[in-house]
Amino acid sequence: MQQSNGYIIIFSAILTVVLGGALAIASVSLKPAQKKQVELDTKRQILSAVMDLDENANVIDVYDNRIKSVVVNYDGMIVEKDEEGNELVAENIDIGKQYKRDSLERYYPVFKFMAENGQDVESYILPVYGKGLWDDIFGYLAVDGSFKEVVGVTFDHKAETPGLGARITDAEVQERFQGKKLFDEVGKLVSVQMVKGESGNPSIYDEYHVDGLSGATKTAQGVNDMLKNYAGFYQNYFNRINNGEESTTSQVIR
Repeated sequence: MQQSNGYIIIFSAILTVVLGGALAIASVSLKPAQKKQVELDTKRQILSAVMDLDENANVIDVYDNRIKSVVVNYDGMIVEKDEEGNELVAENIDIGKQYKRDSLERYYPVFKFMAENGQDVESYILPVYGKGLWDDIFGYLAVDGSFKEVVGVTFDHKAETPGLGARITDAEVQERFQGKKLFDEVGKLVSVQMVKGESGNPSIYDEYHVDGLSGATKTAQGVNDMLKNYAGFYQNYFNRINNGEESTTSQVIR
């Protein structure tokens, strides 16, 4: 049966309102669950830089028991509020948005992995961000208390090539960085560099180099730049710690 134009328009309008309303309700109702999932994923990534977590681990409990956090500026000073007077919480800092600001104006989260006694810092976990071949790459760099040795890393990406640049998420690739050094004997920042090409033989590299990624030179260079840049951004904070200007125990803002 043929319908009038008016009937079709009214029917379409009602259908649009009904479906739009349903989508809006679904979006609002699912938002808390989505937020919780993002929090869980973020905390798992932070912890994964320093420890192995099985699928059944209670990530939130482990995180709350072992991680303390602060926010610092480029000068290495702890900052508690932003320019507008809002409290700064390390877990809420969007490192991607911060990356768009001048490095001198950014906020830098520091996550302290505490010893089981709850007083001593075992290692520091620092978010890192950069550019791969196709889009952003990011992750966490864990360092020892002296800020000289890499304890572990986790990397992720938005759009690197599967099987090539996307291999930066592989555990085997990330394990290459463990035990490598960031500074030379006189304290100059060297950082850890992935070499061009891939030998499959880690024993041939010194303490500042790791095996590369075959077919993913640009992504590997992005990782190199990312690590060196952020080691530099956090250097003033660790200089302050090493000079005794900030306690290495749990003097935190949260």
